[in-house]
Amino acid sequence: MKTSDPSINELGKAFAAKGVKYCIGAYPDIHGIPKGKVVPISHFEKFAGGSELYTGYALDGLGQGPNDDEIASLPDLERGFQLPWNPEVGWFPADNTFHGEPYELSTRVSLKKQLAEAKAMGFGFNLGIEGEVYVVRLNEKGGLDVPNEDDNLAKAAYDVKRFLDRYPWLDKMSTAIDSLGWDLYSLDHEDGHSQFEFDFKYSDALTMCDRYVFFRFMAKHYAAEEGLLATFMPKPFADKTGTGAHFNMSLGDLSTGENLFECPIEKDPRGLGISPLCYQFIAGILKHGPALCAAFAPTVNSYKRLVRRGLMSYYSWAPVFNSYGRNNRTNSVRVPMGGGRCESRNADGACNPYLAATLALAAGLEGIRENLDPGIAQEENLYELSAAELKARGISELPRTLDEAVKAFAADPFVEKTLGKGLRDEFVHYKSEEWREYHQTVSQWEVDRYARFF
Repeated sequence: MKTSDPSINELGKAFAAKGVKYCIGAYPDIHGIPKGKVVPISHFEKFAGGSELYTGYALDGLGQGPNDDEIASLPDLERGFQLPWNPEVGWFPADNTFHGEPYELSTRVSLKKQLAEAKAMGFGFNLGIEGEVYVVRLNEKGGLDVPNEDDNLAKAAYDVKRFLDRYPWLDKMSTAIDSLGWDLYSLDHEDGHSQFEFDFKYSDALTMCDRYVFFRFMAKHYAAEEGLLATFMPKPFADKTGTGAHFNMSLGDLSTGENLFECPIEKDPRGLGISPLCYQFIAGILKHGPALCAAFAPTVNSYKRLVRRGLMSYYSWAPVFNSYGRNNRTNSVRVPMGGGRCESRNADGACNPYLAATLALAAGLEGIRENLDPGIAQEENLYELSAAELKARGISELPRTLDEAVKAFAADPFVEKTLGKGLRDEFVHYKSEEWREYHQTVSQWEVDRYARFF
C-alpha cells in the first residue's frame, strides 16, 4: 500500500478509535531484539510509509558505519495490534529498508526472501516455536534465585503446586496470548525450578517469528510487574535444565493447504509416519547441522545447555548429535509420532527466530532439491554410546562451543548463499567478538579454583 491509499488513513483512524495514541514499528536487530521509534497516531500515514529513519551504526548487525545513510523501518500494517497491558500503544512488526528497497542485512527481510523461494517451489513454511522461560529473582549479588524456596524438587516437571505458585504471572501471560489470537493450548511447569512452557498453535513462519519475539518481550514485562525477571537465557543454572525454543516445522501445499510432511505410518517404509519430502527436508537440516547450530544456539551460554549431562544428576535432554529419529530426544531432529512435522531441538531461547528460520528453511529446501537422504533413524539413547559406537553409526557431534559453531557457520558456503555476504559477515563478526570477550574474561570459578591454589 502507498501512503496516499485511503485504506491506510482508515486503518490509522480505526486504531485511533480503539484508543491508540502511539505506534511502534518494531524490527529485530541481529540478536532478535526488537528496536524502533515511537510515533504519535496523528502521524500514522507517514509512519506507514516508512518515515522513521535510524542510524544503523548505533545497532548490532546492520553493517553500517557512522558515515552511512540512514536505514528506515517499514511497518507490516496487516500484523499490527495493541499492547495487551497498554492499549494506547500499537505494535507493528517491521522490516528495514535502505533507499526505499528491502535492506538485505535485516533478518526479517531475509526470512521473507527465503519464504519467496519456498513459494516458487509451491510450498508454504509452517512453524511452531515452543516457549520455554525461567521466572527468577535477582539477588543482591546480581545472581539468579528461584523465587519460591520450595520449588526444589529433584524432578519438577509438570508439578501443579509449583505451577500455581506463579499463577498471577502465568495468568497474565495466558490471558494476553489468547487476546492476541495465538490459540494457547497448553502450559506447564517445566523440568527446571521456576521454569515454564507455553504452547500456542503453529502458523506461517513469519507470523510465528513475529509472535516469538513479542512473546519474549511480553514475558519480561509481566515478570517485572511481579518484581521478577523472565529470562530466556539458554542455561541460567548449571545444575538445571536449559531453555529451548524447539522449532516444529512442516511444509504446506500453497494451493490446498495440505500438510506435505504427513504420511500414514503404514505407507512409510521407515515407519516414522512422514513423507519422502520430510525425509529430504531433514536431510538438508543435517547436511548443514553444524552451521545451523550457530543460528539456533547463538550465545556462549547456549553451549552450556548443549551437553549430555553437565552438572546435572541426570541427562540434560539437550541435542548434541547431528542425527534424527522418532520420539527420541537425544537426536537433534525429532519426528513426533502422528504430527506430520519434524522438530529441531537445537534452537534455544536466545535465538533470533528470523535468522534461524531462514537458514532452516533454506537447508530443508536444498535437501528437497537435491533429493538428499538422512540415513537411518536413531532410536537408542545416544548419550550412552561411546565415541567408537557413534562413529560406526556415522553420527557426529554438533559444535561444543560458540567458537566451533561460528567457525562452522563461516566455513559453510551455504550460509553466504542464503544470507548474502553482508549479513553472514556481520553475524560472524559479532559472535566471534562475543567468544573473544568471554574467553578473555576471568570468572569467579577461576578465582575460586586457582587464586589460592597456585
